[in-house]
Amino acid sequence: MNPITVPLACCMSLMLSGAAFAQSAAPTEPAASPLSFNLALASNYKFRGQDQDQSKTKAFKPALQGGVDYAFDSGFYLGNWNSTVNWTKYLPSNPSNHIEIDIYGGYKFNAGPLAMDVGALTYLYPGASGANTTEVYLGAGYGPVSAKYSHTVSKGYFGIGKEFLIGDGRGTGYFNLAYAQELLPKVTLKASLGFTNFKSGVNSASLPDYMDYSVGASYDLGNGLALSGALVGADKKSSYVYPAVVDTSGRSINKNTLVVMLTKTL
Repeated sequence: MNPITVPLACCMSLMLSGAAFAQSAAPTEPAASPLSFNLALASNYKFRGQDQDQSKTKAFKPALQGGVDYAFDSGFYLGNWNSTVNWTKYLPSNPSNHIEIDIYGGYKFNAGPLAMDVGALTYLYPGASGANTTEVYLGAGYGPVSAKYSHTVSKGYFGIGKEFLIGDGRGTGYFNLAYAQELLPKVTLKASLGFTNFKSGVNSASLPDYMDYSVGASYDLGNGLALSGALVGADKKSSYVYPAVVDTSGRSINKNTLVVMLTKTL
């Protein structure tokens, strides 16, 4: 991930990422076998509450997603997750890119009653290197509740620090609190709340800190197939609008959207 359009310098665009409802690139549950694959079709790819297809103002913006994970017996893991996107063309360099590639790795272990997860994640945008972002993260889970903090260590944060506001991307933090609990056989309630904390001059450049949220449920269809739906969005809607060259309605990419996803795991 992983990985917004703002009224800055003629409304340059920026993505605040890694994913719609099921968009956390690093897996939160150990795989049943060392190697696993996943493929998904989503009605909208929202990352940290924000649309990752900014070429349209309608809610239905289908995205094809998929990845692969390998979990070692020692607790270490490696993985890759990918999704179609459409936002990098609004960066100052006007790059050509339509895919996000996430590469991650980490280590899971138990610390008393807590399930810990520490690792690093790089979001890559082939053809739009100015958007590339690397974060390190630390997560902890206890029963149905989990928390995770991601900290940007790359110079740029999805364009900030490399495409514009030079030097202001590093240090941006993201904290996520999530809940997942099976309520009925095959039905799991899922909810999350996230907070993005920008650093340095970013806040003073019409890019305020903001909160994102998601609430929904998933249904296990069997044979590795699952159907999920969630209401996903973010606050500060007046701060994130499409550039006039795309749309004049001012529809925020933070707007509440029902995201439906069909996922197959192998």
